[in-house]
Amino acid sequence: MSKGDQRQFQQLLAFIGSEMDFESDFYNDAYLDRRITARMRRTDTDSYQAYKRLLERDDGEREELLDSLSINVTGFFRNPDAWESLRQVLRDLTADKRRVRLWSAPCADGREPYSAAMLALDDPEINDRAVSILATDINHDILREARAGTYETSHTTDIAEELAPLDDYDAYIEQDGDSFQIRKPVSDMVTFEQHDLIRGTPKQDFDLVFCRNLLIYIDGEFKVPIFETIEQSLRTDGYLMIGMTETLPSACRDSFGAVDKQHRIYRKT
Repeated sequence: MSKGDQRQFQQLLAFIGSEMDFESDFYNDAYLDRRITARMRRTDTDSYQAYKRLLERDDGEREELLDSLSINVTGFFRNPDAWESLRQVLRDLTADKRRVRLWSAPCADGREPYSAAMLALDDPEINDRAVSILATDINHDILREARAGTYETSHTTDIAEELAPLDDYDAYIEQDGDSFQIRKPVSDMVTFEQHDLIRGTPKQDFDLVFCRNLLIYIDGEFKVPIFETIEQSLRTDGYLMIGMTETLPSACRDSFGAVDKQHRIYRKT
């Protein structure tokens, strides 16, 4: 990126922060640039400056950009091998405790917390009646979609393949053509709530926290506050699961011991 482009890019980020109430400082520039340039291509805009002018006059494009900047890439049972490792964690937790609390943060469109609920219901060695799941995200629009629990299949979505870890996924979704709906036994296990993982207050007494595929987008200085929030939200010996390509910040490594390092499952020490 040339110096001129870099200056225009920073001016665009300043506008997004001041006029669109989006905290761009939390995210690394590479992630922001990928999402912004994708919108520029969709709108036939050839420079950051021209795109800034478009945002100034077009409220619809502001909404499209904010939606694009939200981290909502997800899928049911993303990285299936990691979920197989998690299966034993849930078996152990529900064998030892009457109440097991899970937190999915950020939850995006709900597929991760619904995956956890379906796994608990499907595995006879997991006591699903002990499990409750809190799912949080900073984006209230994506939370509305998550609560609805309605998804569309497409040429890039093979629902049967995504739900392969389950013995009988028909028990958990109702399919109608290209649309499918999460069934009530699954949705009843999940509560959705708006929460800012960076600036929000910690939760309390969770046995397992999912924080997967967020850290790869977050600027380095904000990663430690996220893990401090997670650590304070976990019970002693509680579990943490992060994304397959993510690592714990060095400042937080004394707080967590690896349970399954390959699949990024840790335990609070």
